[in-house]
Amino acid sequence: MAERRRGGYRIEREVLDELSVEEVAEKTDSKVPLKERVRESVRCSGSRAKRCVFGCVPVLSWLPRYNFREWAVGDLVSGISVGIMHLPQGMAYALLAAVPPVFGLYSSFYPILVYFIFGTSRHISVGTYAVMSVMIGGVTERLAPDSDFLLWNNETNGSVLDVVGRDAERVKVAAAVTFLSGVFQILLGLVQFGFVVTYLSEPLVRGYTTGAAIHVIVSQLKYTFGLSPTRFSGPFSLLYTVLEICSLLPETNIGTLVVSAVSVIALIGAKEVNTLLARKLPVPIPVELITIIIATVISWQCNLDTQFGVEVVGEIPSGLQPPVLPAASIFGQVIGDAFALSVVGYGIAISLGRIFALKYGYKVDSNQELVALGLSNSVGGMFQCFAISCSMSRTMVASGLSAVVILIILLKLGELFQQLPKAVLAAIIFVNLHGMMKQFMDIRSLWRSNRVDMIVWVMTFILTLLFNPDLGLAASIAFSMLTVIFRTQLPRYSILGQVPGTDIYRPVEEYKLVKQIPGLVIFRSSATVYFANAEMYVDALAEKSGIDIAKILSIKKKQQAKQLRREKREAKRQRKEMKEAKREEGEMEEPQNGQTDEVNVEEGLQPGPALPSAIILDLSPVNFLDTVGVKTLRNICRDYGDVGVAVFLSGCQDCVVENLERGGFFSDKVTKAAIFSTVHDAVLHCQRDASTETTQEMKGTYF
Repeated sequence: MAERRRGGYRIEREVLDELSVEEVAEKTDSKVPLKERVRESVRCSGSRAKRCVFGCVPVLSWLPRYNFREWAVGDLVSGISVGIMHLPQGMAYALLAAVPPVFGLYSSFYPILVYFIFGTSRHISVGTYAVMSVMIGGVTERLAPDSDFLLWNNETNGSVLDVVGRDAERVKVAAAVTFLSGVFQILLGLVQFGFVVTYLSEPLVRGYTTGAAIHVIVSQLKYTFGLSPTRFSGPFSLLYTVLEICSLLPETNIGTLVVSAVSVIALIGAKEVNTLLARKLPVPIPVELITIIIATVISWQCNLDTQFGVEVVGEIPSGLQPPVLPAASIFGQVIGDAFALSVVGYGIAISLGRIFALKYGYKVDSNQELVALGLSNSVGGMFQCFAISCSMSRTMVASGLSAVVILIILLKLGELFQQLPKAVLAAIIFVNLHGMMKQFMDIRSLWRSNRVDMIVWVMTFILTLLFNPDLGLAASIAFSMLTVIFRTQLPRYSILGQVPGTDIYRPVEEYKLVKQIPGLVIFRSSATVYFANAEMYVDALAEKSGIDIAKILSIKKKQQAKQLRREKREAKRQRKEMKEAKREEGEMEEPQNGQTDEVNVEEGLQPGPALPSAIILDLSPVNFLDTVGVKTLRNICRDYGDVGVAVFLSGCQDCVVENLERGGFFSDKVTKAAIFSTVHDAVLHCQRDASTETTQEMKGTYF
C-alpha cells in the first residue's frame, strides 16, 4: 500500500470564547419579526403567482416542453405495456380488496388521470398495489361480512349468500375509506406535512411490506384451494385463518387446485424467460395478459365453472359509471383505517419517486405529491375506486397512455374475461409477491450493518403478522420511535485525550497514542442531553472523572464541623487559662486552627491537589437542550465549582447557546466566556491560566 502523504499546515489565532466570537464576527439579531413574515407570505406578484400555479398543477410546467420527437415513441410503447399490465393486476388486486374485479380496472383508470395532472414524479405510475389492496380488503370484510348477507332459501331449506348485495356494500365501504384517505393526504399536503414520511424508515417499510405480503398470500389461499373459510378479524386473525384453512384442506376443489398449480408454474417459467431475454426485447413480454387470455379461453371452452366447480370472475359490466358521493355515515367507522392508508400509500410512492428523481436529476415535491395522491384517491373514491399507490413506469406521459388502454378495456374488452378463473388471479398475485419475499435477505445484511435497524425490521414484520396491517403499522411506528429513545438512553460516554502534535481529541480508550492532558478532564456524550438521559449524564461524568461530589462535600462538611468543635474547645481552654492566670495583659496568641486539606485521605479519597483543575464538557454532539438539560449543566457547574473544579463548555452550536440563554444558564458570575468554539480553545485557555490567580479565582464562582 502506498504511504499516505501528509501535508503540514499551521494556524495561528487567539483563543476565542463565545463572547470573543460574537465580537469578532459581529453577531446580529437575524430574527425577522412575525408581522414582516406574515406580510411577506401574503405578498403577491406575477412571478410568484406563476410559480404557485405551476406548483399546484405541474403538468402545465413540463408538458409544453415535452420533446415529442425523442420521447413519444418510447412513451407510447411504455404506456401500452403498462396499461396491459394493469389489466391482470387490477383484477387480481380487486380480489384482495374484496370487491368485484371490474373495480380494480376503475382503480387503474381514474387515479392515473388525476396524478398525470397533479403529480411531480416523472417515473412512477399510480395504480393498484398489493399492500394497499389487502388493507382495503380487511376493512370491507370487517364492515360487510358474509354473515350479514345470508338469505333463507325455502326451496333448499338453507341459507344462501346474497353476493350482489354484499359486493355492493363492500364497494361502498371501499369507496368511503378511499375518499377519506385522499382527504387526509390533501390536508397533510396543504399544511406542508410531507415530512411525516420520515417516520417510516426503510427497514420499517420493508419489514411492513413483507408482513403485509404474508397477509396477502394467506388471503388468496381460499381461491387457490377453492375453499370458503370463516372471516376472522382483530389480533391473531392471520393465525386463525391459517388454522381454519388447514382444517378445510380435505374439502379442496381439485379442479381449482390444478388451475392454480398450472398457472403458478406457467407464470414462473414465463417470467424466467422474460428475464433471460430482457436485453434482446424492446419491451417485456406481457406474461400476465397472455396467461389470463389463455386461461379465459380454456375456462370458456371446458366450462370449468359448471363442470368442475371452479370459481370464475363473473359479470364485468362494460362502460364507465357516473360519480357517486361516498357514504358519509361510514366515515366514523373507517377513520383510523383511512389515515393508515394515507400514510402507507404516500410513504411507498414518495420513496420510489425520490429514488428515480435522484437517478435522473430532478426534484420531487413531497407536499405536492401528498396533494396529488390525495386528489387521486378522493376523486377515485367518488368513482368507486379503492386506494392506490404507485408502480414503476417510464414517464408521466406513459401513465396517461396507460389510462387510455384501460379505458378501451373498460369500454369494449372487459366483458370478454367473465370466464376467467379467480385461481389464475390468485396465482398472478403469488408470483408478483416473490420480490417482497426476497426482502427476508434484509435480516442478514442489517445484522452486519446495523442491528437496531434489524430489530426494527423483525419487530415490524412480527407486529404486522400478529395484528392487521393497519394496527401493525401503528404498533411498528411506535416501536421504531421507542428505539430512538432507547438509543438516546444508552449513549457512549468518553474521556477525550489529545492526538500528539495536533488539535484533535479522541477517546483515550480507543486509541493507543491518545493521552489525557494532565490536570484536565474532557468529557463527551454521543447523544444530546435532555430530560430522558440527564441523570445518566451526571452519573457518567462522575464515574469517568473519578470525582464523587456527594462524598467530597460530605467529608468537607464533616471536616468543617470537626474544625468548629476544635476551635470551640481551644477557645474554652484559653478563657479558662486567662481567668486562672490573670497575670499578663494584651492580646492572646492566635490559636492554631488545625485545618487540613479540604479533601484528605479519609475514607479512601485522594487529597485535594489530585483533583483536576478544570473539566471541559464537549457538547459538539448536542443539537438541542431542554429545560432539564440546561438545569443539569447549571448544576454540574455549581457542584464541581464547590469542590474547586472549574467547568467549561466547548463545541456548542448556535441553537444550544440559544437554549442556554433562554434557560437562564448565564448570570453575572457565569458568562459566555466559559464557552469555547472548540475543545482545543478550551484546553489552551486552561493551560494558559493554570499557573495564574485567574484560574484560581474562577474556581468556585459558578453559581
